[in-house]
Amino acid sequence: MTTAEPRSYPFSLPERLDVEPMFANLRANEPLSRVRLPYGEPGWLATRYEDVKVVLGDPRFSRAASLQHDEPRMRPQPSQSGGILSMDPPDHSRLRRLVTKAFTVRRIEQLRPRVREIADGLVDAMLDQGPPADLVEAFALPVPVTVICELLGVPYEDRVDFRHWSDAFLSTTKFTPEEVVDCTGRMHAYLEGLIAQRRAEPRDDLLSGLVAARDNEDRLSEEELVMLAMALLVAGHETTASQIPNFVYTLLTHPEQLAVLRADLSLVPKAVEELMRFVPLGLGAGIARYATEDIELGGVLVRAGEAVLPALASANRDERVFADPDELDLRRQDTSHIGFGHGVHHCLGAPLARMELQVALDTLLRRLPGLRFADGEAGIDWKEGLSTRGPERMMLTWDH
Repeated sequence: MTTAEPRSYPFSLPERLDVEPMFANLRANEPLSRVRLPYGEPGWLATRYEDVKVVLGDPRFSRAASLQHDEPRMRPQPSQSGGILSMDPPDHSRLRRLVTKAFTVRRIEQLRPRVREIADGLVDAMLDQGPPADLVEAFALPVPVTVICELLGVPYEDRVDFRHWSDAFLSTTKFTPEEVVDCTGRMHAYLEGLIAQRRAEPRDDLLSGLVAARDNEDRLSEEELVMLAMALLVAGHETTASQIPNFVYTLLTHPEQLAVLRADLSLVPKAVEELMRFVPLGLGAGIARYATEDIELGGVLVRAGEAVLPALASANRDERVFADPDELDLRRQDTSHIGFGHGVHHCLGAPLARMELQVALDTLLRRLPGLRFADGEAGIDWKEGLSTRGPERMMLTWDH
């Protein structure tokens, strides 16, 4: 049975990286429940792994339909129209194909030595300065920001501006709606300027390739070009910059698992997958999908035109799929998490994020012996008012 009156969601304020306690109860007793987010119409919350995969992967659930609805969401402003995240195939497939080549596993592996060089350079600076150091500013932000700047073709010296704009892009309450509109407009104008530069002087970067696809092959509109560049710039650094300190925090608060990893750094790739499963990155649920016809899901008939929100953090803790799901186990064999999503909107940059996270963990553990909190929880400031979770400051020390 489902409750008639939608519950307010999120059910509780997030504590650090804790998973919502209510999820386990819902998975057992009410896998699809009615919820109301701070903005938009009510929707269904899917909490079981298999149901979440259906919502993300079944073409009967549409993202494009959200543009015709007041979709349930965490922030006042609705999703950007014209963006790849608001599209279904074939338009989504058309845009995704334009950038897929830049993010193949083979292409990303060719970048690994450069990412290792960036990470080592940042640790060199940390060692030169001596402890303590803020992991976020000294390492976690510069690694993915440098990489996406080089890949996309964005000047690294502009990072302070686009970091600020990115925060506005992901704001739930940190920025006012007017500030979000202003920052989005500034980022839009900034990328229009870079696109104009690439038209005049093409380079060997992803932005130049997208401009060529627009001008020479007419494969996307001008607005689609700007919005795609914006999505790549924000997504290309924000999630990894949050997950590096999230992963370090999780390891430092699970010392027995950290000891396992320190003893055998060849486990780093497996550790990244387990940490992707274990750590809840997003605040709330995934973006809503709309049923295009009546569909039975989780024992409930979802009517055509109703929204369903996939709770990825709950799916990744589903006891039907993962043994001891609330235990961090870096030797876990089943790594079929959906931390990068699933279906047509599966994270385009997943190979890049995986590689960056592997390099980051390996570099930090290899080069900073005895890495630990400099001042316990007092040295950590957690993000507030953003749709991604994680520290905005994390003071660490090490043996020297």
